[in-house]
Amino acid sequence: MEQRSLTRFGNVAQAFHWLTAILVLLAFVFGPEGSEQRVYLPAGDFERQLHETLGLCVLALAVLRLLWRMLDRRPEPEPLARWMELSSKAVQVALYGLLFAVPLTAITGAWLEGHPLTLLGGLQIASLIGLSHGIGVTIAEIHAWLGDAILWLAGLHAAAAIYHHLVLKDGVLLSMLPRWVPLGKLTATR
Repeated sequence: MEQRSLTRFGNVAQAFHWLTAILVLLAFVFGPEGSEQRVYLPAGDFERQLHETLGLCVLALAVLRLLWRMLDRRPEPEPLARWMELSSKAVQVALYGLLFAVPLTAITGAWLEGHPLTLLGGLQIASLIGLSHGIGVTIAEIHAWLGDAILWLAGLHAAAAIYHHLVLKDGVLLSMLPRWVPLGKLTATR
């Protein structure tokens, strides 16, 4: 395990955090919208394949990130009001849950609708579950709602980190920023 101060997350944890954020944002941007017929039009194959590839990468990264979190040491938490501490934990649990739920609902919905996952390069992962089209459509709709929810929750998470830095002037934001980020060179003062 890497050495670091007790006020910052290590390089691996930071890389997982920021790579996850980037992949989730890209998957959202390239997410096809509309009915099943529109999503699976040949004209949208590249965007759908990119979206499905990014989604599987998010799922794989979430698994690795959770495993790393079990092994890695985290910085000492900032002293917070009890409601802030509980809110922080609830948002973290919800974000981790969504990192799994969003891709898993996409996979399940596509397979139940009778579609393979098609990744960049044309690699297809055929359905491993029986066909139940109506349930698949419903799960695909849930996937879309969860995709919106993860972006809203991530935005709230980012706003809270900025609030910590600008208003509370603690080290919460700095703890997840790489040292090479200019903001990371500022010291938090109480």
